[in-house]
Amino acid sequence: MKRKLSVAVAALVVLTVVGCTTTLSGPRVYGLIWSDEFEGDAGELPDSTKWKFDTGTDWGNAQLEYDTNDPDNVSLDGQGNLAITAIEESYMGCDYTSGRINTWGFFEQEQGRFEARIKLPVGQGIWPAFWLLGGNFDSVGWPDCGEIDILEYRGQEPSIVHGSLHGPGYSGGSCVGGSYTLPGAGFDEDFHVFAIEWDENSITWYVDEVAYQTISSSDLPGGTNWVYDHSFFIILNVAVGGHFVGSPDASTVFPQTMLVDYVRVYGYSS
Repeated sequence: MKRKLSVAVAALVVLTVVGCTTTLSGPRVYGLIWSDEFEGDAGELPDSTKWKFDTGTDWGNAQLEYDTNDPDNVSLDGQGNLAITAIEESYMGCDYTSGRINTWGFFEQEQGRFEARIKLPVGQGIWPAFWLLGGNFDSVGWPDCGEIDILEYRGQEPSIVHGSLHGPGYSGGSCVGGSYTLPGAGFDEDFHVFAIEWDENSITWYVDEVAYQTISSSDLPGGTNWVYDHSFFIILNVAVGGHFVGSPDASTVFPQTMLVDYVRVYGYSS
């Protein structure tokens, strides 16, 4: 069932991030400016006026899947969710298929609150993500365009999620970020809300309205730049294998599905 649309309110939290003590302040009021609630019949593809498919392989992370536009990999489930499913099968020279969709050319936004309610898959070598990429990607390339990982997750660590920034001089294994551990459960057991709140000089990450880190321009490595001053588009995907998670093994059960209840973007109201 859909969670009721609500005003985003951040609690006052003090925590340590990237070696610094940071105070998170609120409340902030946001107005909804874009969303997809994924309502529709089972097997329907996601709304083609909001999402496009990235198809292929070799995304630069040694991933093992071929991402398709097949409804077996990406489609609505008929229960109000988008299902992105990784399948063990031989296809186009790869041993797995999965899906990756984005809003590039349809929707981009600078600053505000980006959130999604997601139930994650599980298993060694499973790598789902909810992330943003700079809309100037085609002109400046990665990492100069900037990347904001709202949610990354290693399927073999089902209680831990990661949030990070990638930019020029702090990308890949040298990204800036942190992690959140869910008490007493795994993220594969139920839906959780993953979000960021992004302003001119900082980004704060949330899990179920718990703010677990803030990264500001002053937290970046010396001599590097804050490149989060332009619009970004949204990406949802489930990778199989890659540098971040390693390959699946005999313990990994397929298929594995990430269920997305909704994606919503709010603009800041001053």
